[in-house]
Amino acid sequence: MFIVKVKSKAIPDTGYSLLAENIRQQPASRSIRNRRSRVHQSGFTLLEITLAVAILAMMSLAIFRFVQSNLVALRVSSDVSAADARYDGLRDLLMAEWQSLPPVRGKMTGEPFKLNDRQRDQITWSCSAGPGLLTRYAPGEFRVSLRLQPDDKKRDRLDLGFLRKPKDDPGIGHENETWVPLIKNVGSLQIQYFDPGLRTWVDRWPNKPPPRLVKVIVGRTDAAVPWEAIIPLARTPLPWTM
Repeated sequence: MFIVKVKSKAIPDTGYSLLAENIRQQPASRSIRNRRSRVHQSGFTLLEITLAVAILAMMSLAIFRFVQSNLVALRVSSDVSAADARYDGLRDLLMAEWQSLPPVRGKMTGEPFKLNDRQRDQITWSCSAGPGLLTRYAPGEFRVSLRLQPDDKKRDRLDLGFLRKPKDDPGIGHENETWVPLIKNVGSLQIQYFDPGLRTWVDRWPNKPPPRLVKVIVGRTDAAVPWEAIIPLARTPLPWTM
């Protein structure tokens, strides 16, 4: 039996092993690059973040200005409505008081006054406890005047209100007078009376029974147009027209 020994020769490397190694390593490196590119694409740059913050800031400022303007408009509207309600209440109060005056005892006197080019008329009438006195428990008869009077704290400001004094008070001072302010800070007060005999408005009313109509004009400091009300002293409308 013969044994033959064959000497093996080293096969030279032709580059296939390196190619195979590169092929084995290529999917891993490609996947890493793909992940890096996806991470890079899914993030935001500093410029994009800055633009987003700027847009949010402008939107917030616009919303703030819109809400602020609406709040100011609501506050102004509320103040105007409150002022109008006070004047409406004054009209209802004068109508209720003057229509309740007795035709004989409820004599009315009106005099025009002016101070520093500001109309400061005054109207006075006699009444008992009721709306004119703003109380129901005052005994006796009183003289009530609708007039302007300087404010206690701000002397340059005039308030509209009732000045009340007992009718039989012999004193000439102001000890028994009481002042009830109705509307604060008014500009002027003008009162006119409709004379049915003359069929026109007059500025003065003598001491006699109340007229049929009284026009009250109040200059408002919070509005350009003065407040005006024509108050009928008779409950039944008159057949004639002005």
